[in-house]
Amino acid sequence: MSPPVQASVESDRLREALEAFGHRFTEQRGAVHRFLAGTDTHPTAEEVFHGVRAQLPAISLATVYKNLETLVGCGMAIKLSYSDGSSRYDGRTDPHHHARCNRCGAVMDVPGSLPTEMMTASDVCPGFHVTGYRLEFTGVCASCA
Repeated sequence: MSPPVQASVESDRLREALEAFGHRFTEQRGAVHRFLAGTDTHPTAEEVFHGVRAQLPAISLATVYKNLETLVGCGMAIKLSYSDGSSRYDGRTDPHHHARCNRCGAVMDVPGSLPTEMMTASDVCPGFHVTGYRLEFTGVCASCA
């Protein structure tokens, strides 16, 4: 659990980000953000719902979905979308990479950093201006191996 000062700083940062995008700070948004910030498992919206429900029993799954999208929209969370239509959420918004298990679907942060020269080079694709990138390794996690 975060020390009270750390939690207060995060709450102020969330409030500022929400207000910058025309949203109000609510206890539900705060709870969803605290849950995401407190985990490194990259949960689905349903997993966030079950985690937040322990604090706010009356919260609905629809409210969790709306609040996740609001947090993504104001840069306080990242949505990891996949071709099968599924999504996971990441409370860690600094540049980092992921590894995803092809069997169980678990998503993990890749420790350290990788060289960025290749991804920011102007010749990645002729005529294409790179504004960002997302790197994900796929394979089989230790639990499934």
